[in-house]
Amino acid sequence: MDTFRRQLASVDSTPQLALLGICSGLVTGLVIIVFRKMVEIPLSIMLPGHSENFEGLSWPYFFIMPFVGGLFLALFMRLIKPDHRPVGVTHVLQRLGRYQGHMPVGNLLTQLFAGTIGLVSGQSGGREGPAIHLGAAGSSLLGQSLNLPNNSIRILVGCGAAAAIAGSFNTPIAGVIFSMEVIILEYTIAGFVPVILAAVVAALLNQLVFGADIAFGVPPVAMLSFFDLPFLILEGIFIGSVAALFVKTIQVIHDAAPKSLPLKLMIAATVTGLVALLVPQVLGVGYDTVHSALLGEIPLLILIAVCFLKLLTSATSVALGMPVGLIGPTVFIGALAGGILAAFAHYLTDGLSSPAFYVMLGMGAMMGAALQAPLAALMAIVEMTHNPNIILPAMLVIVVANIVASELYGQKSIFITQMEMLGLDFRQNPLSMALNRASVASIMSRSFLRVSQLIDAERINEINASKPQWLLIDGDQRPDTILRTADLVTYLDVNNIDLGDENMRPINLNEIPATRKDVTSILLQATLSEALDTINGAGVGALYVNRISAPLIDYPVGIVTKEDIESHYQL
Repeated sequence: MDTFRRQLASVDSTPQLALLGICSGLVTGLVIIVFRKMVEIPLSIMLPGHSENFEGLSWPYFFIMPFVGGLFLALFMRLIKPDHRPVGVTHVLQRLGRYQGHMPVGNLLTQLFAGTIGLVSGQSGGREGPAIHLGAAGSSLLGQSLNLPNNSIRILVGCGAAAAIAGSFNTPIAGVIFSMEVIILEYTIAGFVPVILAAVVAALLNQLVFGADIAFGVPPVAMLSFFDLPFLILEGIFIGSVAALFVKTIQVIHDAAPKSLPLKLMIAATVTGLVALLVPQVLGVGYDTVHSALLGEIPLLILIAVCFLKLLTSATSVALGMPVGLIGPTVFIGALAGGILAAFAHYLTDGLSSPAFYVMLGMGAMMGAALQAPLAALMAIVEMTHNPNIILPAMLVIVVANIVASELYGQKSIFITQMEMLGLDFRQNPLSMALNRASVASIMSRSFLRVSQLIDAERINEINASKPQWLLIDGDQRPDTILRTADLVTYLDVNNIDLGDENMRPINLNEIPATRKDVTSILLQATLSEALDTINGAGVGALYVNRISAPLIDYPVGIVTKEDIESHYQL
């Protein structure tokens, strides 16, 4: 196992990372199966017909279900520790940015039970946010249990996120791209291999249990005429504006909200329940409504009402901390916005493509613009509809929507916006991203000997016999300095010190002429980015790398200098 950990510490560890990707896919696939069963079994019992048919409930239950669910969530959140309350994609990004992907089990359990309550009670949101948290946390805990280096735990978090999306929606390609665009924030060969394997394994596991059905089974559609092109550009502008409105609404509601999380959850549930009395389609994920929009079964006035009321309820849920996802609502809102644009286009002229064509494009455009993840949105829509004919027009609409939302309205990704609202910073410079790919174990020097400040002839002979590169010198309580063994040898030669002289006085290593470096400690699992931050923060020139063998028991296993880190980056 020690050899496996050392191999993972390097950026060139593709076979080992591939094995981790498979393990991550297995763990995440099982977690997602449990989560989906926890949600779908109660819904299939409570709802008539199928597990998304909230519209089939009696009128009073449109309010009662989300309100009671909000009450349970408020009580649940009051009972748990504040540290265990953060959930969702923003929590994953925070742990990845500040804690090298180490995710606590307490927050995982909160997400599992709170997400289940939220989805079963019909809160306005999707299951992908909870799924991503559960997958990332499960994979992170796998890496932590194996005591793996932090660079590989970071990749495991990306594996878990990709596997969660692949398992939840049977969209492995979209899962991979989402993980790279939103979670890991970079494309590397070493990162792609394990993430792809994790997504494939999780998707296969979930297909064994839930089948391989696609999310939206509709007849194939395609662009029938070049006369569609002006309306495609118009659709991109319209949906980019809707995406910006969605993100801005979240910001406004968050800024006006009270501080108490239980109170915020009750407000969100109440808003959803009251709106549902008028438009029950806002309850739950709403993919049945999306399917109706694809088939052209929803009149224009209802399309408009449901689209913007769903935007309001989903924005309220996201802004007030409801533990449900926001990707599902973007697909829902985009689908209905596309239906609105289709009705407008067909009113102006004939010979255009079917309304389903515009609905599909709206789904991808809204998701891409809100998340600022255009490629993930494109792949998600293609996989969820199994309709490759829309790729070319979808590229156009998604790009236009992204440009409108980001450049015209100045809106950032909804996840980055959430991070900023919570006072969290996830920005990483290119140097940190490069150094996060490797662990200190990949470059540390193991050629060292730990010695005290005063050494006698016997100890010098031991040093000469082992010929270490570095001497790690103990201070009052811990090592505080290193010097090169060559400097000690030079001192002995220059001063003609006879090691066989019985009267030879001990040598103080802190007094001989040498180039010394102050040191502090760092754990063996740390990345090179953590090492550089530690060196700069402590104002030292090097680190000694500690390995923990048991609680409160550690010992040095290597030396890393600032020059070592800089040399690695330059390579």
